[in-house]
Amino acid sequence: MITIDFSGKTVLITGGTKGIGHAAARNFAQAGARLVLTYKWGSADLDAVRKDFMALGAPEPIFVQADVSVDEDTDKVMGEIAKVAKKVDVFISNVGYAATMPTLDAYKKRSLFKTLEYSTWPMVEYTRAIRKHFGSYPAKVVGISSDGPDHYYPGYDFVAASKALLESLGKYLAVHLLKEGSRVNIMRFGTVKTESFTAIFGEEFFSHVVEAGLITEDLVLKPADCGKAVFALCSGFMDAVNGQVLNVDYGLPFSDNSMNRFMAMKAKGGPSKA
Repeated sequence: MITIDFSGKTVLITGGTKGIGHAAARNFAQAGARLVLTYKWGSADLDAVRKDFMALGAPEPIFVQADVSVDEDTDKVMGEIAKVAKKVDVFISNVGYAATMPTLDAYKKRSLFKTLEYSTWPMVEYTRAIRKHFGSYPAKVVGISSDGPDHYYPGYDFVAASKALLESLGKYLAVHLLKEGSRVNIMRFGTVKTESFTAIFGEEFFSHVVEAGLITEDLVLKPADCGKAVFALCSGFMDAVNGQVLNVDYGLPFSDNSMNRFMAMKAKGGPSKA
């Protein structure tokens, strides 16, 4: 039986107390990793998160309140890690910010820059900060993206742009860090049923796509699915993968087209031409 052991290794996950970040953290915890999870004030119920890791039989993570867009907070995170570890083995850049843009007139340069500060730049800045504070880069760096750059979502304009830049910078980071022995990849997830997605688009979206027969309930991505994919990428078995944007979406975009939607409607007894 093959087991993956992260005992003695330190894993840093920004935004690691909710959604995909939390799901990934659970997998690393079960493998024995020392976890450092950042969160923004008021964004998580830490008691509930602690109980979750306790139920796994895993050590309690180190929680650090930090805003990924603030340099002083980044230094604070590194300082807290330095109290318990000599390096960071895995860094998951997971925090995202959704400045929704309903119309072209809503575009503001300040809003775009803020989206980039939260959704793009932390992957670069935290990676550099880790090198500055510990003398080496993480062996694994993973940026969390979405299918926004290739698919239209109402109001998702700036988020999609920030993810597209994240993916591009991830490829360049992979080249710069390869000689250091690091692997840098981006995981692009399809539509995931998370709190943030529901807040933007509403719970009815998921019930609609299932009821319309476009996909089945078991093919709706959940944070746990994403967390397993992140863990697998960092497991050591995929070290030949570097500088890649990996799609995790059950392959559904291939069949997400007008013909498939028409067939689903027809199967449900929808309108058809006599």
